[in-house]
Amino acid sequence: MGRGASEAEIKAAFRRLAVQHHPDRNPDDPAAHERFTELNQAYQILSDPQKRAAWERYGEAAFRPGGGGPGGSPFVDMGGFDGIFGDILDAFGIRGGDRGSVRVELALTFEEAARGCEKTVSYAVVDRCDGCQGSGAEPGASVSTCAACGGRGRVRFQQAIFPIAVERVCSRCRGSGQLPSTPCKVCTGSGLQKKSRSAEVSIPAGVESGSSRVVQGAGSRASGDRAPGDLEILISVVPHPLFQRAGDDVLCAVPISFVQAAIGGEVEVPTLDGKVKLRIPPATQPGSVLRIKGKGLPHRVRGGRGDQLVEIAVEVPTELSARARELLAELGSELGEDVQPKQKTFVEKLKSLFG
Repeated sequence: MGRGASEAEIKAAFRRLAVQHHPDRNPDDPAAHERFTELNQAYQILSDPQKRAAWERYGEAAFRPGGGGPGGSPFVDMGGFDGIFGDILDAFGIRGGDRGSVRVELALTFEEAARGCEKTVSYAVVDRCDGCQGSGAEPGASVSTCAACGGRGRVRFQQAIFPIAVERVCSRCRGSGQLPSTPCKVCTGSGLQKKSRSAEVSIPAGVESGSSRVVQGAGSRASGDRAPGDLEILISVVPHPLFQRAGDDVLCAVPISFVQAAIGGEVEVPTLDGKVKLRIPPATQPGSVLRIKGKGLPHRVRGGRGDQLVEIAVEVPTELSARARELLAELGSELGEDVQPKQKTFVEKLKSLFG
């Protein structure tokens, strides 16, 4: 790919190579993560209009220490998952792994989300090895300077596909700059091991499904000498058999008989606070929505609560005795057509259409 490559061509090349070298597709290749990181570092430069313009104008000198003048060694230290770099990684499902962030999902009942609660979350992290305290060396072993990086913990390299020299963590010493004579038996020299953790989380009242809570410093360590990342808890609310959420209101469908719908009455309605009595006005139509004030979810910005919306479902009996049929027939004859305005309007429209 030459200097005249378009943004679309660069993106297509990056995606093709990223899929090829993605660590998930190369689980047995320990160098896959480094190659994937290198591709991202190169793409960050080539996809940025200003950085790309500097490259096209000054070449490698634009990325030398001190800004684009001559002298020095040509290298770029991207140093982290920031800006567009992080966005690209997110698109490939790698969400801030370099920071040690951990994501777990927490399922809540409808009532827990509505009222708020305290929950304990259990999860796995990568933390300092208990055997070597993060040094990577077996206790009592001697430590020497890494010959691959000269003790810097980072090495410079250049990929042919992207003509820019970049820096990466030394794969031999894993960035520590030192090599033990005997690696730690617990972590095989990485200085890290998997551990189980738990965290107490306060869930505010009225939390929505899809929202998240962050516990700072409760995540994994990307390396033994770095601070742990954050724990992000993703909230999911289990569907309720009776209630649905509509903003800060609670929606509930309640069946009534056609007699109650016609002459009115009183029914029991479930709410988050227990059962309440609801008056059904006479001539209530199917699909009508009645409101119970203050029985919804807590408002997140202002005080108070939303309402409960009760959708009326009129049930028609499926089995009728002979006496019931006779009474209904008499009722229909007594009511006539005047009490059914929608049906009358529909018949009039049919007549106007078909004469």
